[in-house]
Amino acid sequence: MSQPNSSYVEEIKAAVRGCIALVMGQRDAPSYFDFSQRGLVGSLLAAVIAIALAGFGPLLAGARLPAGAATQSVVVNAVLFGAQALTAWIALRQMRRADGFVPYLVASNWVTFTTAVLLLLSTFLGPLGIIILVVVVVMAIMTFINIGRFVVTLTPLQIGLLFLSQAVGVFLALGLVAIMLPPPPLPPV
Repeated sequence: MSQPNSSYVEEIKAAVRGCIALVMGQRDAPSYFDFSQRGLVGSLLAAVIAIALAGFGPLLAGARLPAGAATQSVVVNAVLFGAQALTAWIALRQMRRADGFVPYLVASNWVTFTTAVLLLLSTFLGPLGIIILVVVVVMAIMTFINIGRFVVTLTPLQIGLLFLSQAVGVFLALGLVAIMLPPPPLPPV
């Protein structure tokens, strides 16, 4: 269980256990996350690390990326993060559940961190990494639903509306990014 005065490493361990509890559908999953201001900042740091891992992690695995591709990935993921946060805030506010925004954001940020680490591991496994990709997709669906159920305590209809708002927000953000940023050059052969 995350404690307000714990170290960041302890907060990471507790949050990862919370992510596992979310995947497993355990009702006590929220108890692993720190929803205080300090916990929010810690989860935002985890999201920044996740975005950096998504962009620069493949370089650690020895992948050859075109110049600027890692930075472009960071920019795209940062825009998508902003769209997700903004649409969650708007949707929760419209549902008169603005009190659930910080818990939603904290838990979502830690899920983002955990999935980024898993995706980085998948790059080291080569073709076997596809198994981790399938796990990440299942994990993303389960955690989204269970964050809505156990962390924010939304009804099934509210979870659906939150999902829809997030999908629209991400779709619009991707369109904006596609207009603003040119596609990265193809990798050298």
